[in-house]
Amino acid sequence: MVPVICRLCMLSLQTGLFLSTLKHALVHPRIKKPTLDPGVVSNYRPISNLSFISKLAERVVARRLTSHIAKFNLLPTRQSAYRPYHSTETAVLSVHNDLVYAIDNRHVSLVVLLDLGAAFDAVDHDNLLSILANRLALDWFRSYLANRTQTFALAGKHTVSYLVDCSRSTWFHRLH
Repeated sequence: MVPVICRLCMLSLQTGLFLSTLKHALVHPRIKKPTLDPGVVSNYRPISNLSFISKLAERVVARRLTSHIAKFNLLPTRQSAYRPYHSTETAVLSVHNDLVYAIDNRHVSLVVLLDLGAAFDAVDHDNLLSILANRLALDWFRSYLANRTQTFALAGKHTVSYLVDCSRSTWFHRLH
């Protein structure tokens, strides 16, 4: 199976096409914490399950993209996300260090914090693709992001297939 899966991934990258069958997710709502009220919709998190081959292809592309970004030094030096040996802890230490430095030098500091939880779900795919224009594997990313579908499942019931919209959806209400 390994040679077949490798060939499938390579063909996807060479042709710039990501198969539509690999872009369908089965979404299950999962309660965020067992102590939360199961009757409140906001206490659930939608968990999307994609096929094994889809996840494998994503990892291949992620590794290649990460390698490309590192090779050409494309990330800001102080970015902590999506970088090896960086985390929220290194980001907090960096901000702390900057604040202490500013205080020691009698400078005024202002910190603005943004919650970017589930940020990719809210990214406008057209804007992302325009940023990637004339860059690495644009056709593949365009194909990967376009026409994704999902089916919602709860208590043995499934919805019809929905086209994924990059804006926040009322996924739970589609189950009723």
